Amino acid sequence: MSINPDLQGRSYPAAEVYDVGREKIREFAQAVKATNPAHFDVEAAKALGHSDLVAPPTFAIIVAQRADAQLVQDPESGIDFSRVVHADQRFTHHRAIVAGDRLVAELHVDGVRAMGGGAMITTRSEISTEAGEKVATTTSSILVRGEGQ
Repeated sequence: MSINPDLQGRSYPAAEVYDVGREKIREFAQAVKATNPAHFDVEAAKALGHSDLVAPPTFAIIVAQRADAQLVQDPESGIDFSRVVHADQRFTHHRAIVAGDRLVAELHVDGVRAMGGGAMITTRSEISTEAGEKVATTTSSILVRGEGQ
């Protein structure tokens, strides 16, 4: 099955809420070797003006990938995840992600470009709080290799 070119312009609504917890932030920070005390110590985060622990900037990928899963799992997309190569990831932060946030992400398919037997797909996840406050925008490009590639 080939990639559906009609994906471009499609949006997927925000799925379930992602609860940002202190331990999730600490574990992620440790995994990416972040060293800022505000990722580990509540008082250090509060000293910087935050209400709780601050997530490293790339933490937004956790929420964005949950939104991306809707596209990959959409039977109309034509995406075989075993043929996906992650090509690019960008983050625009509107404010820091902190422990206690309840986040949702709406996914937009901004581009589908045929490349040989495959396609380059560019998506944008608009991450916000449950109440609608904008938190981050992530842009991702994946290459879906065609058969025989």
